[in-house]
Amino acid sequence: MERKIDVNKNLFEITEEYPAVISVLVNKGFNQLDDEAKRKSFGKQITLKQAAGLKNLDLEKLVELMEAEIEKSSTQKTGGAKIKVSGSLPCPVKIPMTEELEKASQELDYEVELDLKSASQGLEWLQDGFDQITSPDELSDIFISAGFDLFFDKDLMDRFRRQNVFKDATGIKELNSDFTEAGVDLLDPEGDYSVLSIVPAVFLVNKEELDGREVPRSWEEILSEEFANSVSLPVSDFDLFNAILLNIYKVYGREGVQKLGRSMKKALHPSQMVKEGGRKADDQPAITIMPYFFTRMAKRFPHMEFVWPEDGAIVSPIFMLTKKEKNEKMQPLIDLMASEKMGKILAEQGLFPSVLPEVDNGLPEKAQFMWPGWDFLRGENPGELLRDLEAEFNKAVEVASV
Repeated sequence: MERKIDVNKNLFEITEEYPAVISVLVNKGFNQLDDEAKRKSFGKQITLKQAAGLKNLDLEKLVELMEAEIEKSSTQKTGGAKIKVSGSLPCPVKIPMTEELEKASQELDYEVELDLKSASQGLEWLQDGFDQITSPDELSDIFISAGFDLFFDKDLMDRFRRQNVFKDATGIKELNSDFTEAGVDLLDPEGDYSVLSIVPAVFLVNKEELDGREVPRSWEEILSEEFANSVSLPVSDFDLFNAILLNIYKVYGREGVQKLGRSMKKALHPSQMVKEGGRKADDQPAITIMPYFFTRMAKRFPHMEFVWPEDGAIVSPIFMLTKKEKNEKMQPLIDLMASEKMGKILAEQGLFPSVLPEVDNGLPEKAQFMWPGWDFLRGENPGELLRDLEAEFNKAVEVASV
């Protein structure tokens, strides 16, 4: 088949000629192309061939994907209206998971639109205008994301869950022993939400900054006065930070959230801490709270010690919501998301433990988890509560800095 795309043309020229490929390129990491102005400015500076080299992508496979998308957009599929998949995926697994979804989509007799962004971009792009949606028909058919606020906010997604719009169709009835042995039940008793995996929050301790203090082994110690002004928190990682706020509040109440604010020394992204290697400096935190994934990169620093909290790594689940009325049609996509293949991508490439019993998550022995539970999530209004707790936390930070 004759190639449609000239790899020596710049990205702006290609996306102007074939708008259908924008989603493919965005899913490969070129998030700039999602914005019209950036697509023009950035896209004119780089050819497709250069772009593939920049991201270490196989150029031939990339062109194949792009041309398949062009073909798909120009051919009316027999299955009727398209299925839209929206949400965010953690950065380490976004590309491989998206690629699997793209491959599966090509085998279906209906069009699949993938609108999946990196979790580092947050969810504001998805939440904006959500409160103006009045009909389930305006919603995407599958939502995937970590965190609690979008899915459980009673004014956002939970509004439609209460209307019986969503239903778990993964068929997952048994959890990985990592969770059952820890007494954590991630299976929704009402059968609305699917939990695919979790993002655990753990400690990375810079022993050079402890100044005679013992290595903290629990959240209780992190909240103690001994570690005031000593902790870096992932404030910019909205999903994980919100999970930290909710869990600390559930276990320790508002006083715990205030103590967390007292403990914070700075808001440092985990990748920044790993890059700097926790070098001795006046403003270095003694403890960095980070996703378990980043501890893999920190092992090269002998003065840094990874700690899985004894009272449990705080859990930010990766949820999936699927529209009940379309589950039968979407079952191949749902089955893929709940497959061992995806579970291994999450657990092995991202260190995001899978809920599937057949996946070896490689966690520390007798690892514990801190999870608020379904009764709490449904009994509270997490969206409103998180806004309140964030204000409480920020106030405590201000008081501690005076």
